[in-house]
Amino acid sequence: MPEAGNTLTLETTQGPVVIEMRPDLAPGHVAHIKKLVEEKFYDGIVFHRVIDGFMAQTGCPNGTGTGGSKYSNLKAEFTAEPHVRGICSMARAQDPNSANSQFFICFDDARFLDRQYTVWGKVISGMENVDKIKRGEPVRDPDKIVSATLS
Repeated sequence: MPEAGNTLTLETTQGPVVIEMRPDLAPGHVAHIKKLVEEKFYDGIVFHRVIDGFMAQTGCPNGTGTGGSKYSNLKAEFTAEPHVRGICSMARAQDPNSANSQFFICFDDARFLDRQYTVWGKVISGMENVDKIKRGEPVRDPDKIVSATLS
């Protein structure tokens, strides 16, 4: 069981996705995501980039992959935690310290991302709903996060 306050539930248009957040791996990123969730930042945000066999990306307020929150970018917290099915990791630009609000959920092993992207959680229930998210780059009529809550 995740520690109290470290369970993130994403109510998506495909159903609930429950993520165990990992402050032991990425304390700065987990604190940042919690702040955004409390401010309802993720509510209504679409899955704008969804690649079959790879990952579903969300967290862009513009719905295009070009934006972030009003807060500063985060310092990378890379670990040896493997990018495997269900892992939640931060999206970023070329600069390793450019993660902000966008993140992705791995559909499958993506070990080539290990130690280059910050892993901050893992789906502990609802992965079947992640699997149903509409694919595309960009996605036509994309699925979205209806609401994000902490418990």
